[in-house]
Amino acid sequence: MIKKIVIAIVCFAAIGANAQDGTVSPYSYFGIGDLRAATTIDNQMMGGLGMYADSIHVNLQNPAAYGKLRLTAYSAGISYQQLSLASASVTESNRIVNLDYVALGFNLGKGMGVGFGIMPYTSVGYNIVSESIANNTDGTTSAVSNQYSGTGGLNKVYLSLGYEITKDLSLGVTANFNFGTIDALRTQIIEDVQFGTLDNRTSRINGMDFNYALNYTPTLKDKFKLYSSVRINTQANLSTRNTQEIGSFSRASGANIEIIDVNLEANGLKETGLKIPTRTTLGLGLGEDKKWFLGAEYSFQDLSSFSNDFINVDNLSYQEANTIAVGGFFIPDYTSFESYLKRVTYRAGVRMENTGMVVNNTEINNFGITFGVGLPLASGAGGFSNINLGFEIGKRGTTEMMLIEENYFKINIGLSLNDRWFLKRKIN
Repeated sequence: MIKKIVIAIVCFAAIGANAQDGTVSPYSYFGIGDLRAATTIDNQMMGGLGMYADSIHVNLQNPAAYGKLRLTAYSAGISYQQLSLASASVTESNRIVNLDYVALGFNLGKGMGVGFGIMPYTSVGYNIVSESIANNTDGTTSAVSNQYSGTGGLNKVYLSLGYEITKDLSLGVTANFNFGTIDALRTQIIEDVQFGTLDNRTSRINGMDFNYALNYTPTLKDKFKLYSSVRINTQANLSTRNTQEIGSFSRASGANIEIIDVNLEANGLKETGLKIPTRTTLGLGLGEDKKWFLGAEYSFQDLSSFSNDFINVDNLSYQEANTIAVGGFFIPDYTSFESYLKRVTYRAGVRMENTGMVVNNTEINNFGITFGVGLPLASGAGGFSNINLGFEIGKRGTTEMMLIEENYFKINIGLSLNDRWFLKRKIN
């Protein structure tokens, strides 16, 4: 039965990889797109907490956690999201399937662990239509339709190193290389005009950033453990190579009539830079090994200096972004032979986020409730590999000030498999 479940998940992941849409959010129009959840399914279901570390799970947010690894951990995650987009007058629905991450972590001995993998960093996928009325010189008016569409996004490959200095103190560092392409197309059609106009822009982006982490987990009163964590994701310095085409097209056939490559070098826009400011996360929690954990994290990032010179948006500004996340887990009895349900890990959390984006003088906030289970794959007690099944319900944005409110329901499936590497043979 377990093998059938694993095979089904692998097939689902393959389908997700081929059918990946990334996002359909209109908010991916801004900045470098929607920031994706850079964490494993088991952490996502605790509101996105990253402070917790154990010996069998990969932690994508916290490189210090690799110092705790004792087994080799293979991890992959996929998600299915149902999204409802509502304006003041119209509502529509969309569905998205994504491959969220593929990761590997293993122990090198003497308290040192290594991890590497690949995951999406941002996703762009919007299609926005704006209708207006223009006054003509002869006193008449004409309907004007502007359509904005975008695709692409950034991916991230990473290499992490964690070291357990003492039983209670671990530190780590992750090097991230970000790369990808973002395409942005704007077309304009004016009533009773035979040809439309287009502006097509492409940015090829790459650059590095680093994530440093420090975990301190002392034991209190013999069995309770205090979890504390500090993580600093340094400023990402991204370089972009840009191209732009402008021209016209036939409204009847859709064929391009005349396309001109814009000389961006003359305007200093051929190669530009993007700086994603430093993000700091502080975490504090309490728990009992293999039984329960409850924690909270606060993240903050000053986005007021962020800008994209190549694609300017008039009604957009940035301010300080911050996130509060609270979550935890409970295991009734991880050693139980009689009851499978007692070995299941039950997780839940909540996340409140101010994204830092201000559109039409309105803050864009995100609120989510998460919950899920970790299902052991072994038939008896002591098994380490598991399937993590999670759910998320949330809302982002608002219908005020001509904006869009997103209501979403997300199903996450994560596979975490364990093995032993680098063991010396004792019997020949």
